[in-house]
Amino acid sequence: MSVFVTSDTHFGHEKILTFRRPDGEPLRPFSSIEHMHDAIVERWNGIVRPNDVVYHLGDVAISVQSLRILDRLNGKKILVMGNRDRFSYLEYSWYFSEMKGVVYYDNLIFSHIPVHESSFEGHFDGNVHGHLHCHLINNFRYFNACVEVNNFSPVALEDIKAYFKANERAPHVQHSHQGAMERSHS
Repeated sequence: MSVFVTSDTHFGHEKILTFRRPDGEPLRPFSSIEHMHDAIVERWNGIVRPNDVVYHLGDVAISVQSLRILDRLNGKKILVMGNRDRFSYLEYSWYFSEMKGVVYYDNLIFSHIPVHESSFEGHFDGNVHGHLHCHLINNFRYFNACVEVNNFSPVALEDIKAYFKANERAPHVQHSHQGAMERSHS
């Protein structure tokens, strides 16, 4: 069994296809919402097996109907609630084995919105979060699990732990986890 983390799939959110990155490029380079759904499902199932665990760090779907896409995704899914996850627990319980506000896992904090560093400094290695989409926090103690910075697929926990381990040796350097993600998806 492997563990993965992802965030901000925004299933059913057609308007997200019109959002732009700071450089003007599309936030999500898909021709339609169906194309986006199919790409995320294909990439997810390309790495996640049925007995794996996936922590979804929130903002799963914009409509209740779009939650059905989760039936197409491999793995046991655990939801860390995001600001757009507003449906009843019953609705989510069809697709997620657990729903949490935050998860403490293997000396990391999983949350939707980034946690202030003073909340975990000295106690945890870092914060794996969502919510920021393509934006990265310029601090090696944070890992953005949003699909936009991770090839629209979940990230293996072993890759996230390697990111934190590599960066703990050189905390004075500004870090981006893009290199780690390129390795995990090649």
